[in-house]
Amino acid sequence: MSGMSASKLVGTDLTVALPTAEIAIMGPEGAAQIIFKEEIEKATDKKDMLNQKIQEYREKFANPYYAAEKGWCDVVIEPQKIRPYLIRSLDRLSGKKVIRPHRRHGTIPL
Repeated sequence: MSGMSASKLVGTDLTVALPTAEIAIMGPEGAAQIIFKEEIEKATDKKDMLNQKIQEYREKFANPYYAAEKGWCDVVIEPQKIRPYLIRSLDRLSGKKVIRPHRRHGTIPL
């Protein structure tokens, strides 16, 4: 996954990630170029340094375990365990009722 379509940050009831998920606001390539700009510019082999920093960013930040630590997802789950987990979770949420305030106006086109 190169991005999240939903996360706890936007109010989802459940956010599940696979161990291979790449979770980040922006791609590791762009983030590494911004975060490590000075180190990359000072390097003799800029391309190699960029690749190292992209890998470093992926390992430290763009992984599902970091997202779970931060509370952005509920669980990191192995693919073979996802079906029973989702069935239990959907069963648990089946009776959920959400009370929202009355909307006085619809969304206006801008």
